[in-house]
Amino acid sequence: MTTVLIVICVVSAALLVGALWGVYGKLPDRVEGFIVAMAGGALVMSVIGELVEPSLEESNVWVVILGLAIGAILFTAADYWIDEKLKSDKGTGLLAAVTFDGIPESLALGVALIGANAAQVAALAGSILLSNLPEAAGGAKGMKEGGMKPRKILMLWGGATALLALAALIGNLALAGASEHVIAIIRCLAAGAVIASLATEVFPKAYKEDHHLAGIATALGLIIAVLLESLSG
Repeated sequence: MTTVLIVICVVSAALLVGALWGVYGKLPDRVEGFIVAMAGGALVMSVIGELVEPSLEESNVWVVILGLAIGAILFTAADYWIDEKLKSDKGTGLLAAVTFDGIPESLALGVALIGANAAQVAALAGSILLSNLPEAAGGAKGMKEGGMKPRKILMLWGGATALLALAALIGNLALAGASEHVIAIIRCLAAGAVIASLATEVFPKAYKEDHHLAGIATALGLIIAVLLESLSG
């Protein structure tokens, strides 16, 4: 249980660290764009290797399709509501992305930690941490540029940190005996939301800030994720 708590705290705290980076950090836009693209590449591998493939193996293709579709639709609807109804495009979308895809992802993390060896824990936690840091940094920076006070920004991201940590703990404690279909739908809800967030929040931001190297950065992120995945093999 100690290892589980440490992993959950480290992965979730990456959001708060990223928010601090976004509020007080001074990295050039192109560097941040490169890092965001790299995180997006890592997420592509994580979606397939850690969410979709295990669901196909343990459940069936229809559960996977349903989960992917619902996850993408829910995220898109939330993102549309935030952008169009609240008229907020200054980082709040990335906060929504991290939260909506992070809750089922954290539930899946908690389940995956049950009986996992050290290499598997490192691979899964590393992929999520790699994506959380730059996403939180980009979202917090956008909020700051939109005029939001640093204290409020950190409170929002701190709340997201606590929520995702709680989701991971619930996944580890409450879903240990759940059926493979329930676990599969949770994983695929996360996968669908991640795919939608990549298309609408992550890659557009990365391309805008560093369009010359965004493709290379994405490939580099994918390579890093492949290496992490190989550790758990």
